[in-house]
Amino acid sequence: MRIKPLKNEEDYEKALERLDVIFDAPTDSEEGDEAEILSMMINNYENEHYPIDAPDPIEAIKIRMEEMNLKQKDLVGVIGGKSRVSEILNKKKRLTVDMIRELEGILHISASVLVSNYQLTK
Repeated sequence: MRIKPLKNEEDYEKALERLDVIFDAPTDSEEGDEAEILSMMINNYENEHYPIDAPDPIEAIKIRMEEMNLKQKDLVGVIGGKSRVSEILNKKKRLTVDMIRELEGILHISASVLVSNYQLTK
């Protein structure tokens, strides 16, 4: 096993190819150890060179609602009436501090995500 740092795109591509070959190696083998190390190196390279931006607060709410099989009506009473929920989810109105507190507890989305700025639609 000869592992070297991923310094460029070519190194990254080679690491991906090698990982593809040894991916199913037993964990207690030399190739299994190599696969684990390559996975960590690839992950670090991707985080540095291909960062994924966090979704805006409303998209985060919609994603979590989908994960939890919730509908808009399920947020009625949590962030307001039916029309308020629609306005929030359609980015016509901004989340308030009270709404953020409620959503953080119910949807388990960090307040730091929910307080992020986002564009309202016109």
